[in-house]
Amino acid sequence: MGDCLTSQAADDLSLLNESDGASLPGEPPPPPYQEPGPVRVYHPTPSQTRLATQLTEEEQVRIAQRIGLIQHLPRGIFNPGSEPSDKKVKECVICMLDFEFGDPVRFLPCLHIYHLDCIDDWLMRSFTCPSCMEPVDAALLSSYETN
Repeated sequence: MGDCLTSQAADDLSLLNESDGASLPGEPPPPPYQEPGPVRVYHPTPSQTRLATQLTEEEQVRIAQRIGLIQHLPRGIFNPGSEPSDKKVKECVICMLDFEFGDPVRFLPCLHIYHLDCIDDWLMRSFTCPSCMEPVDAALLSSYETN
C-alpha cells in the first residue's frame, strides 16, 4: 500500500515531462487557443458609446448606412505639390500631426482634407466637418441628386 508512489506508470511525471501540450493518446489534439477579437465600439449618437454587441437593430442599420456614406467620400494620397499655394494645408486638425508625403487622406465635400483614419473615426461619431462644421451627409446626398 505504501509504495504506490514509487512505481513508474503511464500516468506519472514522465508523461508530463515528455508532453508538448498534446492530448492523451487516442484523443484528438485540442483546438488552438484563440483570443476573441476586439469588440468594436460605436457611437450611435455623439454622446453615446456602445459596444457593437449592445447596439439595437435600428442603430446597426444607421451605422451601416454611415459607413457606406463614408466609403463614398473620395480618398487619396497626400502630395504637397511644388507651388507655394499648394502647401497651405500642413496638418490634420484632428490629430494635429503634419501631413507627410504619401499619407492616405480623405477629402470632404467642403474641400477640407484629413488623415484617412482620423476623419473616418470622426465621421463615425459626428457627420460634420471638424473645421467648418458643414454637414457631410447633406453635401453627399445633394451631390447624388444633381448627377
